[in-house]
Amino acid sequence: MPRQGPSMDASKKVDLKIIIIGALGVGKTSLLHQYVHKTFYEDYRTTLGASILTKVLAVDNTPLKLQIWDTGGQERFRSMVSTFYKGSDGCMLAFDVTDRESFEALDNWRDDFLEKVIPREQDFPMVVLGNKIDLCDRQVPKETASAWCKEKDIPYFEVSAKNNINVAEAFETLAKQALTTVSIAPAPSLCWRQEFGWGAGISRGWSDRPPPSPASGVEQLLL
Repeated sequence: MPRQGPSMDASKKVDLKIIIIGALGVGKTSLLHQYVHKTFYEDYRTTLGASILTKVLAVDNTPLKLQIWDTGGQERFRSMVSTFYKGSDGCMLAFDVTDRESFEALDNWRDDFLEKVIPREQDFPMVVLGNKIDLCDRQVPKETASAWCKEKDIPYFEVSAKNNINVAEAFETLAKQALTTVSIAPAPSLCWRQEFGWGAGISRGWSDRPPPSPASGVEQLLL
């Protein structure tokens, strides 16, 4: 498991944007809060747009700050959610093992992401999470999900946000994948300032100044 070593060079800290996508109700918010806060709540409200939490860790002796975007799964917000794909370094596809339709929707979520992300690469850093394995009314066999992921060469994790099973392993595997695709000192990426409320006054347009990152453990709602 990734851990901080004594020889870690803090000057080489890498910021990575990770996005979680999937159908409504699969537990994306629960997975994020379990990973960042080590907590589980039964009464999460439906995510509208996206919320962001950050997590600091180390992978291969490199300090990372993950900016993790939890996106809404409602179809009526699909076009808005896809605008959050830009600038992603890794993608987490989530489904509910007790909901067959959420698994069958993975193809659409994956295709939509790969169509809009830049660069458009089939081997973009990605993992799949089958959540709610703590429940007994399973509809998606492990073998079925594993075969889907094997065909697309995507790591698959059976997880439980409620019982904290394989959650950290999934996030850290994706972080390690993403780290291999970025340089230690990446060039500034372009950000759309007005859309997300970055900057002051009525300024709008593309900027190479990155948006301020939320403080670790602080949630930011984007509508």
